[in-house]
Amino acid sequence: MAGYGDHEVSDDPLQILRHSTAHLLAAAVTELYPGVKYAIGPAIKEPPGFYYDFDFGKQVSDAELPAIESRMRRLANADIPYVHEVLPREQAIEEFRKRGQDYKLELIADKVSGDGVSVYRTGDFLDLCLGPHVRSTRDIKAFKLQRISGAYWRGDEKRPQLTRIYGTAWQTQRELDDYLKFLEEAEKRDHKKLGKDLKLFTVDDRVGPGLPLWLPDGATIRRELERFIVDEELMRGYLHVRTPDVARLDLYRQSGHAQLYAEYMYPPMRFEDGEELELRPVNCPHHIVVYQTELRSYRDLPLRIAEIGNNWRYERSGTLAGMNRVRAFALNDAHIFCTPEQLMDEVKGAIDLALYFSKVLGIDEFSYRLSTRDDVKDKWLGTEEQWEEAQAALAEALESMGQTYEVGKGEAAFYGPKIDFQVRDAHRREFTNSTVQVDFQLPQRFELEYVAEDGARKRPVMVHRGAAGSMERLFSYLIERYAGAFPTWLHPTQVVVTPIADAHNEYAQEVAARLRASRVRVEVDRRSERLDRKIRDAKLKKVPYVAVVGGKEVESGHVNAQNRAGEKVDMALESFVEMLTAEIAERRRPPQR
Repeated sequence: MAGYGDHEVSDDPLQILRHSTAHLLAAAVTELYPGVKYAIGPAIKEPPGFYYDFDFGKQVSDAELPAIESRMRRLANADIPYVHEVLPREQAIEEFRKRGQDYKLELIADKVSGDGVSVYRTGDFLDLCLGPHVRSTRDIKAFKLQRISGAYWRGDEKRPQLTRIYGTAWQTQRELDDYLKFLEEAEKRDHKKLGKDLKLFTVDDRVGPGLPLWLPDGATIRRELERFIVDEELMRGYLHVRTPDVARLDLYRQSGHAQLYAEYMYPPMRFEDGEELELRPVNCPHHIVVYQTELRSYRDLPLRIAEIGNNWRYERSGTLAGMNRVRAFALNDAHIFCTPEQLMDEVKGAIDLALYFSKVLGIDEFSYRLSTRDDVKDKWLGTEEQWEEAQAALAEALESMGQTYEVGKGEAAFYGPKIDFQVRDAHRREFTNSTVQVDFQLPQRFELEYVAEDGARKRPVMVHRGAAGSMERLFSYLIERYAGAFPTWLHPTQVVVTPIADAHNEYAQEVAARLRASRVRVEVDRRSERLDRKIRDAKLKKVPYVAVVGGKEVESGHVNAQNRAGEKVDMALESFVEMLTAEIAERRRPPQR
């Protein structure tokens, strides 16, 4: 059941504890900041904890969190009970009006039906709430305030921007300490920090938020990912195309995006001659046009049209997060046009491809979500029967492959249900990386046809498929997965050749030239630094191999190489090249320390 703030009421003891701690936070804030207006304060699962939104009427920073937390501890130790009351509607309105709590008055008007209004008192603090809560503030023993951010009232950019205070709460101090330690380790893997430290990408306000710039090393990794993806898809019968980033707005009117996806689309570019162009939020209409370039036969199907295509979506500034959520991204996208009889095999083939990409890339912890339509008819196209058929096909494909899944009601695209591959970042936050969607609607809207075996014109089914997801989101995951220590085949610099002295520079260059001839990415460190400094710097860049060459190596034609795990090999140059190129070709990872 949803609470007055549209957040779920839970009987989970940990969620109850966190919700109660949110009330404790609000009680402390109202004591410390007289006149503050408080909005909503739910328990949340990602990240595990709670938040409360406030209108302070002034700027508040993280520097004030220790004082707020100290007041919370004083209230916790005071053993103040959480008292539930159901007030008559007019009395509740009067109570919150006296306190100047406009946000609560709005919630009563919008969310409370009937005469009874559920509230909780914690000492002098009164909150509009369905509960439940812990017995007393003394039951709250282990909590920590974490950060402050901005949040629009009820998620509407046209409404006031509030101050959101985040915190976490656990049943024991040990659990809290373990979680804080986990966060400390996760921060070391954070892709935004590592992306800056390793010079992989940057975001600059002059370009705009959510519009990352791939720096040379990051672009090298992306190029290797794209080669891997495209080569595998070509082997599996996909046909790769290139289509423009813009199209006439009428194309998106026909697809339904202009009507049902407008909030994520950039404003159209309108010209004096009446032409309207739109930055594409998706690739599917373009691929439909490719399908329609000629009349297709049943012999042509399944037709798998693929592209790593650029998409543009106007994500709200508060939702942007490094490379994980951006406004411009390149999607490993494909659209499969098939007969109804081919649908099951194509869905399973798309799942199998996503599993293969995950295995090679080291995405070894994920779950499936079957995203279905919600009950609001104007949010989706087609008939209930078509949706039921599409949802059943996806469920059957997963079950026939022995995969378990959870259902995400209301998470589907407007044109059809989908299978989402849910992965977690270093902070254990869940996000969608890959999708498989069944669509009966766009083939109908675009009047797609193929000539069946009996000569009749029939309508194909369309499968939307993003087996590796977007390059940006995949990149953010891989940075955190490997903490920047990418597998050798992906690393922007696979070997650093380090001459011991200037007299060994010529041989170092010969080693580098031989490696480059085998398409190994290599650098020669000719700086006049000590050898241990050069090796340390290469390790800080997380380079897979450091090859040291001195007089002994010059004389023998060998290299003395060390990998990131500290394992050393002394072998002939040709043997080293053979070992390294085999590791790269097989996309193996060297052992990690």
